[in-house]
Amino acid sequence: MKKTIVLLVLMITSFAFSQEVIVTKIEIEGLKRTKESFLRRLVKVKPGSTYDSLKVATDVERLNRLAGIANATSKITKNSEVDYTITYTIVENFTIIPGIRVSQANNDDDVAFRVSAFEFNLFGRGQILGGFYSRDVFDSYGVFWEAPFLFTNKLGVGINYQDNVTFEPIFTDSKDISEDFRFQNRAFQASLIYEYDFHNRFELGFTIGSQDYLVQPDQPDLGLPDELEANSVGVISEYEYNDLDIEYQYVSGFRNQTNAQYIFNSGSEEFLEDAFVGTNDLEYFHRIGERGNLANRLRLSFTSNRDSPFAPFALDNQVNIRGVGNTVDRGTASVVINTEYRHTLLEKGWFVIQSNAFIDAGSWRTPGNDINQLFDGSTIRVNPGLGVRFIHKRIFNAVIRLDYGFGLGENETNGLVFGIGQFF
Repeated sequence: MKKTIVLLVLMITSFAFSQEVIVTKIEIEGLKRTKESFLRRLVKVKPGSTYDSLKVATDVERLNRLAGIANATSKITKNSEVDYTITYTIVENFTIIPGIRVSQANNDDDVAFRVSAFEFNLFGRGQILGGFYSRDVFDSYGVFWEAPFLFTNKLGVGINYQDNVTFEPIFTDSKDISEDFRFQNRAFQASLIYEYDFHNRFELGFTIGSQDYLVQPDQPDLGLPDELEANSVGVISEYEYNDLDIEYQYVSGFRNQTNAQYIFNSGSEEFLEDAFVGTNDLEYFHRIGERGNLANRLRLSFTSNRDSPFAPFALDNQVNIRGVGNTVDRGTASVVINTEYRHTLLEKGWFVIQSNAFIDAGSWRTPGNDINQLFDGSTIRVNPGLGVRFIHKRIFNAVIRLDYGFGLGENETNGLVFGIGQFF
């Protein structure tokens, strides 16, 4: 009896092993600029490995997240019952992207603009290189380089330098009176980027910089110094959980991004003290029918330095509330909800037109107030609106958007918002 059982187990085991399917070959088609060696390093299914349909599907999703790829699909070819070939077919993006943004300057008299150029697939290896120049009363510029897979298929690096000079209204307890400052922030930042697995990504680094606040001529006296200077060193971190499925202009799934930094300031300690600054974005996308896409974002922001009038979180068109205006206020904490429905009106080859209906809502803790101000209704903004998107499916993030937001309640403001790239 024992011999029979042993023989039966051996037969079952032998049968199971005899049916194991091996991936003997991986082919990649459609590449023009992207390096094949780069993609082969990224995909987890390797020649000689056991075939796993889930791993193949995950590799396709991983390829679709790359800026250099507009769309990736896979095809399985059975060479025999235990011998498969996997073919990835790639449609590449054009990734050298110029950008321009025009708005009213913060002094309400001049025109502000920002021009930029970025390569999102440098050397065909998924690296980002670019910079910007902007004029918002004063001149600003920045340069960026990010190579998320520079060292291995999990480890990379990011480096950037920015010199931002802006014209900023500074509010105190009285919302009817403000002082206008020239704010210059110079910062060098470097970080290591680590992809733990397909869904989880970490970033850890440091920043070194300086801040300079200079009151502009002919301003009311709010009891603030005419000039403040500080040098800063900070520790920065980022965590991203990404479970998005992307098919050209359609997105489904959810993503969570957490950014946290602790800044050590030296100088002007009364107003520019050491502070923790954190932001968390939770995004959820859902396909509706063949042409619809629901998009939602919840943004929570907080800084420990609640008393300083130089608050880090801006209330403006391009960041959170469409139609509210160009940097109309700042806060030391915020809760913002953006929800919108995107519907494809026309799709012809590479060209797409989408309509957009949205509701943006948020509340701010202004300097010197407690956290319960976020929920007492005194600073809430609600802007529903309509928009249109013009999308090029073969150019990375090539979305030209026009939105018009209608303000509701006490803080009613309406306005047209122009932007390049999705709002979120």
